[in-house]
Amino acid sequence: MNPDLMEILRCPVCRGELRLTVGRRDGAEIVTGTLMCDRCRVDYPIADGIPDLLPPDERD
Repeated sequence: MNPDLMEILRCPVCRGELRLTVGRRDGAEIVTGTLMCDRCRVDYPIADGIPDLLPPDERD
């Protein structure tokens, strides 16, 4: 995931801002980590550079 996306990404549940926690980087790209919405307390994982922004009730 490109860190510049943080400017446009919003929580799909409440449209709040997301806070990024980086697990692993590959150069400038974020490979693993978490996006968290402080407003509704929902975490969204980043795996293989792809943020999973599905609401919690729609995940498997």
